[in-house]
Amino acid sequence: MKSLDSKLAAYRENPAARDSFIIADAKDPDMAFGIPALGKRRYLSKLGLHPAQFSPEIWTRDEFGHRNLPEFLDIIREVVAQGLVDIMLMSAHVNEQLTIKEGLFSNSHITPAARANDATDVWAVRHGNYLSQPAQPFRSASIDHIQCGQLDCDRSTDEFPGANLGLYSVTYLNDLEKDKRTIEMFHEFRKEAERKKFRYFLEVFDPNTDSGIPENKLGEFINDQILRTLAGITEVGRPVFLKIVYHGPRYMEEICQYDSNMAVGVLGGSAGTTYDAFRLLHDAKKYGARLALFGRKINNAEHQLAFIEFLRLISEDKILPEEAVHAYHGVLQGKGIIPNRTLEKDLELTEQSMRYGDDGCKTSINVTKNPIAKQSRSETKSKSVTNSDWPKDVNGRPDFSSMTADQRLAYHTRRLGL
Repeated sequence: MKSLDSKLAAYRENPAARDSFIIADAKDPDMAFGIPALGKRRYLSKLGLHPAQFSPEIWTRDEFGHRNLPEFLDIIREVVAQGLVDIMLMSAHVNEQLTIKEGLFSNSHITPAARANDATDVWAVRHGNYLSQPAQPFRSASIDHIQCGQLDCDRSTDEFPGANLGLYSVTYLNDLEKDKRTIEMFHEFRKEAERKKFRYFLEVFDPNTDSGIPENKLGEFINDQILRTLAGITEVGRPVFLKIVYHGPRYMEEICQYDSNMAVGVLGGSAGTTYDAFRLLHDAKKYGARLALFGRKINNAEHQLAFIEFLRLISEDKILPEEAVHAYHGVLQGKGIIPNRTLEKDLELTEQSMRYGDDGCKTSINVTKNPIAKQSRSETKSKSVTNSDWPKDVNGRPDFSSMTADQRLAYHTRRLGL
């Protein structure tokens, strides 16, 4: 059984369970950004560079700076081998390469998934103006192409070589005709998905243009729209889970308590700081979220595998966000990687875009506290050395519940070989 299914089953059996948090790596940026989508070549898999043609009279490869598709696929393979995420979200094309042709997920607990639609508010191409216009529903990929890589799949079996989970995205604009059209297209997708036994999860974006709704009320608007839409859908056609913007603890608890059978997840948004990502996961989980889906935050990380490992440790309540940032910077230092930001800057909460591109609306992530430690790397290293004698249980394993913050940081720093 895939870990996604076992964790969802455990959650529905006991909604109070805290050890079944789901993490998804959204490796589908090619559905939005084009050439820059795959990220900077600062981070590559252990296999390193793949050959590419760059004419010296035009530019050098260092000047170009973006990963190519083979390098991107290598990173996905490494993340799958690491085994710490539960879902790998891809474009239909990447899904075909890795899931259908390569069978990457055949013996993995990770569930492959593909973006099932690409509404115009993810068309973040260079020099385009699509993001400034009201979102319109649109689908490039068909369900059959996601499931089997061709127009018509063999329906004599429920097993398919491709992904059988998709992301379907809607954007409510507070505009009657536009929202009606969005919901009608969602209705058509659901009918096809049910006939073809295709599972999906529902992503709900905030309005990408002025909706007339105050920013501090968007959580109410989105929660009501979600529940109103789902009320007309019976169990067989409902999403496996939700993926929404985190509007703060009040609105997260509001929607999570509504129906314990409905798993709610948060979307990661733009890259931001490391603390943005770690704190988002921590707070969303605290107030009821069962999933977190990170795309740009992982893809833009200085070391993706280390970043994912700390996401998992935070989800398991083994380390706090502030401590995780310190330890992550320790990993980078140990590997000789120059961080994107200083430790002090990386411990800041920033206003992040919850949309694609730079011109989308901004959503401030509201938090109840901001206990950011202003601590230098030298101070952190010193504490790691002097606090190596952490508490252990009767079996000699680390006892996280009895550790101080310094001891947890020391443990993870030592465990990672720094």
